[in-house]
Amino acid sequence: MSRIGKQPVVIPSGVDVVVTGNRVAVKGPHGELSHDAHPSMDVSYDADSREVRVQRPNDERENRALHGLTRSLINNMVTGVQQPFAKRLEVVGVGYQASLSGNVLSLQVGFANTVQLPIPEGVTCEVPAPTTIEVKSVDKQAVGQFAADIRNVRPPEPYKGKGIRFQGEHIRRKAGKAFASGS
Repeated sequence: MSRIGKQPVVIPSGVDVVVTGNRVAVKGPHGELSHDAHPSMDVSYDADSREVRVQRPNDERENRALHGLTRSLINNMVTGVQQPFAKRLEVVGVGYQASLSGNVLSLQVGFANTVQLPIPEGVTCEVPAPTTIEVKSVDKQAVGQFAADIRNVRPPEPYKGKGIRFQGEHIRRKAGKAFASGS
C-alpha cells in the first residue's frame, strides 16, 4: 500500500469539498479549484470525519503510482485554497531588473529588447523591488510553471552568477580562464 496514498486528506474548517464521480472540487477562503481524478482511482469524501480518501483497484504498477499522486494533488488543492502558494525569484546582474505593468511582467535581463511575459489567469505577480519577483496562486502547479518560465528567460550562468534564480537557489560557480604568467 502506498504510504502517501493511504493517508486521508483532512479537510480543515472553512474549506468545502464536493466529490462527484471522479471530479473533486475544493472551495476555500482564497479561491476554488477542481481536479478530475484518474478513472481507475476511487475518491470518496466522508462529511462526518471531514476526510477525503483515495482507493486503488489493485496493485498494478500504474495504479500504485496514481494512488499517491491523486492523494497529493487533492492535498495540494486543500492547502492552496487555505493558504496560497508562493515562489520568490531574484534578478541578479548589473542593470537587470523586473517591472510590472498591468497583467504583463517586463524583464530587462541583458537582451536588446525587454522580455514581456503575460501573467496567466489565476496567478498574481508582485515586484516589491526591481530585483525581486513574487509569484502567488492557489494552484501549486501554476505557480511552479510560471516561476520556471520566468527563470528560463535568463537562467543563472556559472561564471558570474548573473540571471534569474529562485530565492535561496545555490548556483555552482566555475573558475574562469586563468592566464599563466610568462617568465
